[in-house]
Amino acid sequence: MEPTDLREMMPALESSVYCNWGAGGPSPRRVVEAAESALEHHEYEAPAAAGMYPAAFEVYDEARAAVADLLGASLDEIALTQSTTDGINRVAGALNWNEDDVVVRTDLEHSAGILPWQRLEREDGVEVRTLETEGGRLDGGLEAVRAAAEDATLFCVSSLTWTHGTRLPVEAIVEVAHDAGALVLVDAVQSPGQVPVDVREWGADFVVAAGHKWLLAPFGAGFLFVRGGVEGDLVPAAIGYRSVEDANATDYRYAAGARRFEVGTASPAPHAGLTEAIAILEEIGLETIQRRIERLTDRLKEGVPDDRLLSPRSYESGLVTIAVDDPERTVERLADREIVVRSLPNPDAIRASIHAFNSRADVDALLEALESEF
Repeated sequence: MEPTDLREMMPALESSVYCNWGAGGPSPRRVVEAAESALEHHEYEAPAAAGMYPAAFEVYDEARAAVADLLGASLDEIALTQSTTDGINRVAGALNWNEDDVVVRTDLEHSAGILPWQRLEREDGVEVRTLETEGGRLDGGLEAVRAAAEDATLFCVSSLTWTHGTRLPVEAIVEVAHDAGALVLVDAVQSPGQVPVDVREWGADFVVAAGHKWLLAPFGAGFLFVRGGVEGDLVPAAIGYRSVEDANATDYRYAAGARRFEVGTASPAPHAGLTEAIAILEEIGLETIQRRIERLTDRLKEGVPDDRLLSPRSYESGLVTIAVDDPERTVERLADREIVVRSLPNPDAIRASIHAFNSRADVDALLEALESEF
């Protein structure tokens, strides 16, 4: 299958120039049909057959296997969540925090990678250190990381910055953090679906993401990677029958691996959609997807003046940030022309997210609509 073939299966693209994949990726018909089919089976057939819980668990198992294959992880290292924010909070809630602990984050984290640590700072006296950035890059490089790592408990960093589309040096950050005795959590939600991801190469302790952006899955299909062996010292804040080996035992034991981070009953539909979405993208090939994103973003950047382009001119991701005088008004004006992008709170700009399922005509339409801004 080619990216252009899948485009024809995406109803949301029939009436708009959609360039907002970094916020949410419209699903193809096959994905929605897979979610619908799982829900119909669960509600119509399973009750009188094997049962609703076994039907749901079969879907969970399939999704866990698909995510493990996507990330280069083992089955025991994957937990299913609802979202990236949900995954980060499950990790944050599993450590025993006190006023001697230190969390390090960058100043470019999404609110999902800021608010949980602000809460720990307020409630438990945890120190939060912020790595400063400039133009989407770490200001001070790895020396700044080393300085911040002293006595640190946990680093929280993004694989791709949502503000600039830059790639942070995750492997190097992980090495520095581990040398200092700190754990590392990677917010990877902008990576799966547009670039190949191998969690073994990163070496991080936790990787959180969700399927509703570049993976084209429905809302509610999140996932959490927990590096094997790390989970032994963690006690999740929430517990339920999916967290333990035997929910009926008088003395519970947590399930092996990342499964201790799962809790209770959830709809199988979103994760059935995620499984199908991953299968579709693998049919196309993630390398093929990445190459097409690179070509299309290069085309977009060629039409943006240097003083307006806030993302790197050379390819790093499909996220392209463009300075405009009035971001909110620009987004509204583009929407009037059926072109979908988003504004950013910082920097003062708009962000176009270009996926492999966009076309050159989409890019040209966006550039034409932005001419008055330049």
